[in-house]
Amino acid sequence: MADTWTFAVARDDLARTILVDGATPVLADGEALLRVDRVGLTANNVTYAVLGEAMRYWEFFPGWPRGLGAEWGLPPLWGFAEVIASTVAGVEAGQRVYGYLPPAGHLVVRPERVDATGFRDASAHRATLPSPYNAYRSTVGDPAYRADQEDLLVLFRPLFFTSFMLADQVADNDYYGAESLVLSSASSKTAYAAAFELHGRGPRLIGLTSPGNVDFTKTLGCYDDVLSYGDIGSLAVVPTAYLDLSGAPDNRAALRQHLGDRLVRDVAVGLTNQIPNADSAGEVFFAPVQMRKRREDWGRDGLDQRFAEAWQRFAAVVGEWLDVRAGAGPADLRQAWLDVLGGRTPPREGRIVQF
Repeated sequence: MADTWTFAVARDDLARTILVDGATPVLADGEALLRVDRVGLTANNVTYAVLGEAMRYWEFFPGWPRGLGAEWGLPPLWGFAEVIASTVAGVEAGQRVYGYLPPAGHLVVRPERVDATGFRDASAHRATLPSPYNAYRSTVGDPAYRADQEDLLVLFRPLFFTSFMLADQVADNDYYGAESLVLSSASSKTAYAAAFELHGRGPRLIGLTSPGNVDFTKTLGCYDDVLSYGDIGSLAVVPTAYLDLSGAPDNRAALRQHLGDRLVRDVAVGLTNQIPNADSAGEVFFAPVQMRKRREDWGRDGLDQRFAEAWQRFAAVVGEWLDVRAGAGPADLRQAWLDVLGGRTPPREGRIVQF
């Protein structure tokens, strides 16, 4: 086997993949080398690829250093990596970090703003990209980290951060004056984590999901009611805020037709079925915007502590809702990618790949 490898997908056909072998990168001054160790595959990663051009996700891990042409993209993953070499003071071999990683064996970073919490990658090609994705958190001193929760953190932490910030923004805006909050794609991890945060705090929570996922979603206990998409017409006609995580135009149209002016807010949160929904929604939720607000309100440490407390509450129960399916190596990574892309992972399943 080569020293390292890279898995890439065709930007115009995400089911077409390639595996490229290569040599372990040689470091320049100011750089560190991470060995990618453990990553998760969820619908969130498919979203990054679907929106790769529009939201610049392809630019985080460009293919040119790895011998790939412009037709290929590296879908970003979340997971853990180990520093195996460093020319930067404070970033030491053996340090374990959590962050945004390529589907590859290694990643070269240019650490700056190094402190006890980790560092930021200041590589030139990432300078104008959204800054939250450039942070690498050291497991030492991370209030949300526990070694026995690594699989949960890999699968849920970025999703839960979105969910935590979404719930916080909804509450911060007094629930938009709604009596009912409707979440689509209610069986998805991002949706039910937000529902977990919101349940019992304000309006009635209604989950919308496909007929086959209704029973699973009901067992979660974080919605006051769960309906299939075909039952939108049975929703109570009261002031309602729609948090759309599905991006399906038909569902939005049915909701608008049924509720009329009682639909007081229509927020696009993301997508799980690969149909961009931002253009037709009333507004788009972007977690880093609310994060910046709360950093100003609470300070960095205050935000970290509130997130850690919310995460530990969620982690205490989510293990009962999840079956972890683990793989190893690039072949299993490819299969996991194709399964998630094709919608072949049941809502109870979480895909982990160890490198």
